Amino acid sequence: MFELLFIPPLFILVFSFFNTQKTKKILPFISALILIPALMLLFQQEKFYWHQYIHIDSLAKYILLLSYIVGIGVTLALESLQKHVSISIQEYKRFYRFFATFWIGMILSITANSMGLFWVGLELATLSTVYMIKTNHTQFASKEAWNYMIVGTIAISLILFGIILIYAAAKPVLGEEAMLFTQLQSAIHTMNAPYLFEIGFAFVAVGSFIKMGFFPMNLWLANIERASHYPVAALFSGILESAIMTGFFRFSLLAKSINESHLIGFTYIYALFTLFIVAFLIYRVKDFMRLFSLSGIEHMVLIAIFWVSGGYFAALLHFGAHALLKPALFISTGILESKGKYHIAGALRGFQGYKGKLFALLVALFILAIIALPPSPIFFSEIFGFSAMVEMAKKSHHLLLMFTAITFMLFLLAIIFYKFVDIYQQMKYSGSEEEKNVYSSDIAALIIFAVAVMILLANFKTLQTIV
Repeated sequence: MFELLFIPPLFILVFSFFNTQKTKKILPFISALILIPALMLLFQQEKFYWHQYIHIDSLAKYILLLSYIVGIGVTLALESLQKHVSISIQEYKRFYRFFATFWIGMILSITANSMGLFWVGLELATLSTVYMIKTNHTQFASKEAWNYMIVGTIAISLILFGIILIYAAAKPVLGEEAMLFTQLQSAIHTMNAPYLFEIGFAFVAVGSFIKMGFFPMNLWLANIERASHYPVAALFSGILESAIMTGFFRFSLLAKSINESHLIGFTYIYALFTLFIVAFLIYRVKDFMRLFSLSGIEHMVLIAIFWVSGGYFAALLHFGAHALLKPALFISTGILESKGKYHIAGALRGFQGYKGKLFALLVALFILAIIALPPSPIFFSEIFGFSAMVEMAKKSHHLLLMFTAITFMLFLLAIIFYKFVDIYQQMKYSGSEEEKNVYSSDIAALIIFAVAVMILLANFKTLQTIV
């Protein structure tokens, strides 16, 4: 059953080499088939594959399903890509080639029970995204692709070194099975060198944070997403960041069993410092891509904090909402920026016909949802997440320090909220009215994301059973 997940990306890879005009129609159709094996896995019991190297548990199923929905939305957006930006047929097919490679890497990293396999999947995805960035033939994109290669290599090397240290800490107890997450979790309290594990976790966490654009790489991620075609930015925010966060979830559960206070202190300090920088950068932002990119870092920070605070449901709800809303916003930039990169004022005006008006309505709702206005799932996740933080603060020996951290977070989130509301008002009520073209595939992508968000809202009980 698990092997079926690889069939659609392999077909995409093969068809991307065909030199025919029909390829452009076949590739999106094959991409849409990726949802079928994911749905089949959803109704299957928790199971191991490939000698326990693969583990399909509830968390992997949830993240796979979200990733596949994002993948289908991006595929639909790719259908109209050539109408929004200049891209040749060869570049288009090359994009699909690396999209398929990226997809194989994501499947491996999300479902991996082996730390080594998780790293291999992440590395495969990192390398393929470099070439996806380079399908935008500009000097800026070429420069940022090299930056991504360098910084991504540093991040992935840190993760690898952390895995080696964790393996060294667990090998005397578990032998060769020390690479498996499930075996580590069951034997974590018998580990002879917990300090070695904690150092290893710190390297893994810093490498993961760098890949997600945490301090000091905030502008690095924003520049890459600005330089790429918008479907690449949607893949970054909806799938790649989700896969990295999946690794953080699994490693942090192990670290929590070793020393919870160290895990919380380390994550809080790193995440709060990142949130402070991001709030400042969002306040000064002047274009959509950087705005959505920096906002993505903000949400990754919240997910990490909610998770280590014990608010697993809140973290997973926030995770799902962000994975659906942010790619939808990135895809909408193809139309919002069609009359100029930095025209925020009046961006939501000038839409004609039912397709144009529906597009403007959906984008407005997505922008309001991403800043947690009810009934957005992010509104509920933040309530549950901060409740979990308060509960943890009451049980800790650092009550005043914890409440100070929560107050500081709320202050920074208020700045971000203000900036988004200000931008929304400029988009809706300022600037001149210019006609913009909306295509059926764009609308279809946004509708898929909107329906998925509503399904997420209706399934709180299912999410509570995942962890």
